[in-house]
Amino acid sequence: MKHLLTGLVLFVLLCSCVFAAAQVITEPDAAHEHAEFVNGDRLEGYLQIRKEVVDAGTTPSDLARRDLDQKLRFLPGFVEGKEEKFAGRLSGVTVSYEFIRTAKPMTGRIYYLQADNRTIYALRFSGLRDRLPRIRNQTDLIARSFKLK
Repeated sequence: MKHLLTGLVLFVLLCSCVFAAAQVITEPDAAHEHAEFVNGDRLEGYLQIRKEVVDAGTTPSDLARRDLDQKLRFLPGFVEGKEEKFAGRLSGVTVSYEFIRTAKPMTGRIYYLQADNRTIYALRFSGLRDRLPRIRNQTDLIARSFKLK
């Protein structure tokens, strides 16, 4: 839990320029180890940070494939993007995809970052298709800077 809170504080500090009016929707507690942020409206910019406890030996790519097969594939208008390796303070992979929400074209980008052999953090960004790609360098910076204490 302490690790997630540290990451959230870091996120808030780095994101002041990305999510100018970012609000915390939910904060981590004893029962839920995830947090959500929204930039004005969920369509404009949404971030969910989730700690995933996995079996030893599970890679970020394995978790990404599982999420694609079990969750993302069922989003309305889902179009799978590509998976890319990602390196920062924590290494892992990113997955991009497109979908439809409230009749509007959306895009999503998830960073799966390996903390140890049993913990992967998922930083799930989503927003309107014409807006989220414009801040990719900033979402990459947030993911590269994500660290645990």
